[in-house]
Amino acid sequence: MPPANSIAKPADMPTDRNLRFMLWVVAVGFFMQTLDSTIVNTALPSMAHSLGESPLRMQSVIIAYSLTMAVIIPASGWLADKFGTRTIFQLAIALFVLGSLLCAWAPTLPFLTVARVVQGAGGAMLLPVGRLSVLRTFPREQYLQALSFVAIPGMIGPLIGPTLGGWITQTFSWHWIFLINVPVGLLGALATIRYMPNARLPGIGSFDLAGYAFLAIAMVTLSFSLDGLAELGFQHATVLMLLIASMAALSAYVLHAKKRKQPLFPLKLFRIHAFSVGLLGNLFARIGNGAMPFLIPLTLQVSLGYSPFDAGLMMLPVTAAGMASKRLATALIERHGYRRVLVTNTFAVGLVMASFALITPTRPLALVVLQLAIFGAVNSIQFTAMNTVTLKDLTGASASSGNSMLSMVQMLSMSLAVTSAGALLATFQAGIGSHHFDVLPAFHATFICVGLITSASAWIFMQLMPEKAVRTKEEVKQGGEV
Repeated sequence: MPPANSIAKPADMPTDRNLRFMLWVVAVGFFMQTLDSTIVNTALPSMAHSLGESPLRMQSVIIAYSLTMAVIIPASGWLADKFGTRTIFQLAIALFVLGSLLCAWAPTLPFLTVARVVQGAGGAMLLPVGRLSVLRTFPREQYLQALSFVAIPGMIGPLIGPTLGGWITQTFSWHWIFLINVPVGLLGALATIRYMPNARLPGIGSFDLAGYAFLAIAMVTLSFSLDGLAELGFQHATVLMLLIASMAALSAYVLHAKKRKQPLFPLKLFRIHAFSVGLLGNLFARIGNGAMPFLIPLTLQVSLGYSPFDAGLMMLPVTAAGMASKRLATALIERHGYRRVLVTNTFAVGLVMASFALITPTRPLALVVLQLAIFGAVNSIQFTAMNTVTLKDLTGASASSGNSMLSMVQMLSMSLAVTSAGALLATFQAGIGSHHFDVLPAFHATFICVGLITSASAWIFMQLMPEKAVRTKEEVKQGGEV
């Protein structure tokens, strides 16, 4: 009989060397997925010029990617359990590489948008399936170390995305921000075959296809309704019908989940007060501040004449200040509690966002850099606090479903954020004229509106129970910054 602290290894259990390589494969996949969520932001004006489109009508390139991820994420775990983690991870890489090739080849904006859907379908499965593979393969005492290793490249991707995208666009062309995924993806696919076990979950139940369809319809119709008047040119009646369809699909899911024994997302999750408030707060707060990575590079290039690389460099103060404030977030929450920190900080984030309406071509560079750094700091605190308060009371089976739902809401809110910003830009652009020198006031008005949306969401966090302090540092650290 083996010692109590030993780990029994089946014959097909990978060796330590293979485990290390598998971690690298998962980490690189996570890096690719998170990088492509931000790398296109600084390339949008160049894409627009190449495709003969207006830079203010390019939001579909971002929306298609994030909305597809929101739709696919709920199904990724079940697919991996049913068909095996290696099989689905290979499928994810294949779709991601295929989508990247199609994006680079795209001759028109509609073609590019469809290609981003293909890319997003692959990206949606890279992180959850990779994480599941780690959990199924590594011994329990190594979980934390392994998942921490995988998470680091995923944090680096969004940090360097805008600057890297600007440099590639300016030095080569925007097509290369997609082509660089191809060799990395091919190597990842080969490494997956060699080093990743095909872990499955025996006896897995049937997938809640009806519930999944209701949620997917609700998310897609809501996003299309918001973008309908801006980029797609829908009539008001069409937009109204899409909104009604979205509400009907969401209502249908609630009724369906009440009857089904194992729904996609159990409604009992919403009996957990902190989870309900945190999830709603994530959705509405991110609709405001999630628009900033889209609006800031676009403003700098379209209205202030920045090059793609310079616009990307201007995002570095945001990321640097965000990283520096991570420990501050923990200290604030420990001292003042979630409710006070979130209410105050949400209002502060909205105020800082609205302050970007003061940006003009004559504004000193130092003030703009300071403004970006302040935004990065308060935004980092916001993400950490929102994620942690949402997940902190989940235990057992509810933890997996709750985490999956939070991931879905985060991607949905990113899509809605860019959709809303694009609609506001189009509305203000039409109201003040279409000449180039009139574009900056449209950006100013949009910054004020998204700032107000964020500040208003502070009311949601006011519904949290008052508390004096957080019991442990661990729950704050687990909130992450995605």
